[in-house]
Amino acid sequence: MEYWQILLLIIVGTFAGWINVMAGGGSLLTIPVMLFMDIPAPVANGTNRIAILAQNIVAVYAFFRNGFSDIRLSITLSLAASFGAIWGAWLGVFLQGVWFNRMLAVVMLAVIILMATEKKKPVTASKNQQPKNWLLGHILMVGAGFWGGLIQVGVGFILMPILHKVMGFDLVRVNMYKVAIVLSFTIVALFIFASQLELIWWAGLGLALGNSIGGWYGAHSTIHKGEAWIKVVLYVVLSCFIMKLLFF
Repeated sequence: MEYWQILLLIIVGTFAGWINVMAGGGSLLTIPVMLFMDIPAPVANGTNRIAILAQNIVAVYAFFRNGFSDIRLSITLSLAASFGAIWGAWLGVFLQGVWFNRMLAVVMLAVIILMATEKKKPVTASKNQQPKNWLLGHILMVGAGFWGGLIQVGVGFILMPILHKVMGFDLVRVNMYKVAIVLSFTIVALFIFASQLELIWWAGLGLALGNSIGGWYGAHSTIHKGEAWIKVVLYVVLSCFIMKLLFF
């Protein structure tokens, strides 16, 4: 890879890591950028996991430093998601070409519609909450892990309703669990992709640096601010990527 490409991936990765922790959907930026650099779809899908791993290590630590942690529930939810991720990653290794692009474009469009139509909810930071619907939440987490292992893109928008609507956590605590769950199943998915494909480690490390920076600030922004103000920029970027993937 050329130096300017790695620099671009660091910049995009920073923004993506920030978005990923605050709301989700950062891989909607990083994977298309790699595709536009002529990196094959399965390789881009796998290489992206290097950055996701680094981002969530930093984000988990940032939440912990701010007093947000629940090791026991994080472990059980992570195990459920990792089980699904095993099967998703094996399938993701073979997801290539035009079908990957079309699936990515559909997910992007669905994310835009979801974000545009969701009701605004206040972000509160409660450090002591008990989960509702424990069993159902874990069952649904297997499906979320499958999608995360398969393509990763938009998995935050699957995890957040499970943790918020089904299990009843506030949005700050939702993000606390989300980064721990994604960290766990990403380890599984990365191992599978790395064992089956030649990943581009320089690209992954460039993204990892950016995602780590963005993940750190995303965790702090989640606790202190919220995600609504970045949505306009995300709409514009996603719309451009959809047009590129479908028509060019």
